[in-house]
Amino acid sequence: MTPNPSKPTDDPTAWVVLLRGVNVGGSRRVSSADLRDAAATSGLTDARTYANSGNLVAVGPADDADVAERVTAALAAQLGGDLRAVALTAERVAAFLAADPFPDAVADHPAQVQVHVSPAPVDADALARLAEGRPERFAVVDGVLYVDYVAGIGRSKLTPAAIDKAAGTWTTARNWNTLTKLVGMAREAT
Repeated sequence: MTPNPSKPTDDPTAWVVLLRGVNVGGSRRVSSADLRDAAATSGLTDARTYANSGNLVAVGPADDADVAERVTAALAAQLGGDLRAVALTAERVAAFLAADPFPDAVADHPAQVQVHVSPAPVDADALARLAEGRPERFAVVDGVLYVDYVAGIGRSKLTPAAIDKAAGTWTTARNWNTLTKLVGMAREAT
């Protein structure tokens, strides 16, 4: 469910916050404790992290459009640097999973299926051109990119920079297992 700006509400909802590019390759270190502290500083409650890779589940008002900005500002104040994040309601993340364009891959190799989310809808036409001749399978559903890394993520020549360029916006990706876990954590939080 997306917050409805014409009907303000302060009903609590579970938010999933996904940081981009942290704790990979030794750059942009953000500990789980730092992320939970940033959530608290941002006014979110019941903050929990998963896998020390920039995944946060926390509770806040359903109509809060600035969750990602507040969390990244709190992290910048704590740690310095420029971080990017996307904040999505747990219902929105569950909708990503329900829209599954690759049920065969999810059943066979869910860790090799990634969902790329961004602050804006991705360019489906440009991503279709990027997919041409590649072993990976691409699908865009409701402005979100799904990639089935058929031969494995580690073997893929597809780079985040190439995806972002084609998408027309930066993205952050999580595999199917991670998103499933985050939705479960969010349901427990509310």
